[in-house]
Amino acid sequence: MPAKRQEPTAHVHSPAIEDYLEQIHNLIEGKGYARVVDIAANLGISQASVTNMIQKLDAEGYLVYERYRGVVLTQEGRKIGQEIARRHEVLTRLLSTFGLDAATVHEDVEGMEHHISRQTLAVLTLLMEELEGNPDLLKKLKRRLKNS
Repeated sequence: MPAKRQEPTAHVHSPAIEDYLEQIHNLIEGKGYARVVDIAANLGISQASVTNMIQKLDAEGYLVYERYRGVVLTQEGRKIGQEIARRHEVLTRLLSTFGLDAATVHEDVEGMEHHISRQTLAVLTLLMEELEGNPDLLKKLKRRLKNS
């Protein structure tokens, strides 16, 4: 009998919601605040769409939205935002380690980051750290990729 799938990294099942929480988290980390206009610019969507989703996330308890003032993550929203940012960072570092171009890395990470379990992320983190600490193994693997 196959093993039961382990718990996903975040407790939010919608990739759209995860994308919003990740963007808000990153904006707050980088600028100290998150505004609808900045979220819209980063996601490449209209401010009206962002406002609608922000209101939904506020109602669900992931953030507090004050019109014309910005967005503040709740403890739960911050926790999810941090988890998503961590997944994104690990996947980006791992794929970039092999010299993949930035566009490919970005596209692949965006596709993978919403579907990875905590256990798989732990495995990939371990692999990434080992590769970063073992340049000879990394060179060997890059050669094998190049020859395949």
